Amino acid sequence: MGWVMMSERELNRVEVLAQVDDGQLSVDNAATMLDLTRRQIFRLLKRYRQDGAAAIRHKSRGRTPNNQIHLAKRDYVLTVIKEQYPDFGPTLAAEMLAEHHGFKVSRETLRKWMAEDGIWLSRKQRRQFHQPRLRRECFGELIQIDGSDHRWFEDRAGPCTLLVFIDDATSTLMELRFVKSESTFSYFETLESYLRQYGRPVAFYSDKHTVFRVAKEDAKVGAGMTQFGRALNQLNVEILCANSSQAKGRVERANRTLQDRLVKELRLAGISDMEAGNAYLQGFKERHNAKFAKAPAKPDNLHRALNVEPDRLDDVLCWRENRYVGKQLTFSYDRKRIMLEESDVTRGLVGKYVDTYAFVDGRFEVRSKGRSLPYKIFDMDQRVTHAAITDNKRLGAVLEHIKEMQDAAPPKYPVRTNSEKMGYKPNGRRQGRPSGARAKRDIAQTS
Repeated sequence: MGWVMMSERELNRVEVLAQVDDGQLSVDNAATMLDLTRRQIFRLLKRYRQDGAAAIRHKSRGRTPNNQIHLAKRDYVLTVIKEQYPDFGPTLAAEMLAEHHGFKVSRETLRKWMAEDGIWLSRKQRRQFHQPRLRRECFGELIQIDGSDHRWFEDRAGPCTLLVFIDDATSTLMELRFVKSESTFSYFETLESYLRQYGRPVAFYSDKHTVFRVAKEDAKVGAGMTQFGRALNQLNVEILCANSSQAKGRVERANRTLQDRLVKELRLAGISDMEAGNAYLQGFKERHNAKFAKAPAKPDNLHRALNVEPDRLDDVLCWRENRYVGKQLTFSYDRKRIMLEESDVTRGLVGKYVDTYAFVDGRFEVRSKGRSLPYKIFDMDQRVTHAAITDNKRLGAVLEHIKEMQDAAPPKYPVRTNSEKMGYKPNGRRQGRPSGARAKRDIAQTS
């Protein structure tokens, strides 16, 4: 007789039934120990006495489950995934199969199939562990913000940046927007949409990008704040900078999820530009939050009312600087020469400072004590200067701007002098002070 495979529960039943059969244990006590009724104990005892311990094994052991999916269906699903969804995860692939192919299979079953077939790695093989940080307790207490530079439209368009605002307490995607690159103006535009929809949170949590933090602690201008920080200070909203990527892991994990799910949904929707992508994001954000958002530890909403008029908000979310007015009623700004129109007001501004306002929509204003001043612009050489310091997150947008300028302007050839035009070639003699004998002859002739 060969070996009989039994579970721990079945072995325990055999031991108790053997004691009952030997008279060492009563049926009532056996029923209590095995958590069974007296009738079940008598039935098991009968099988034990007739066929021995092997009869206590479960009758379905080794048989095919009644609810097992046929192998042909399994092969069909894996073929569809390899052909149409090769880089999809089990969860998203299960959704696509149910929505587009009418085949419903649980994500865990699909995960097992994909792992067995070698087209999906387990979480243990993929995951990197970091020390977790507890969520904030209230909605609107801390909003993590970041920009993810990625090929969101794959090969259908160039790379761009997705700005992500996510609530730390609930993992709710608060704001999504496609922009060319991370810049102060792109964050201003996204922040304005957020404030009008939700109000003012307690604080924003970001990385050490120059949009949020002044790199030089001893900077002489700006009072230690960037333009974005100055705007938040006026709105009474704090800005905090994380010391590492793991510290703001909530938004980093959201970026990773979006780079997987959003890219594929944009592909299926046939979207290939930022304008159509931004229109698609609202519906995607609602579906994503319905699946992944969590309830906060406390029900309080810490967002405060905006209480700022629209025109006043434009004055806050803009690039503001001071400029010194010279004797000719001019000053330099962004490689341009700004000339104030002469009037009784501007004549008194010589030697004083005026305020410049650069708005998100491209408008530019010069003001003195809140009064707008008329001006004219004299363009200087508009180009990206040689060896200009460029942030790595804006490098793509800067290079695109350079290529547009190079395509629009003809190449500049060196200017030829008149001597070069006439074919003059130097004979090697140096033009300088005459020799001693020649100098004496010239002096004698003049005397």
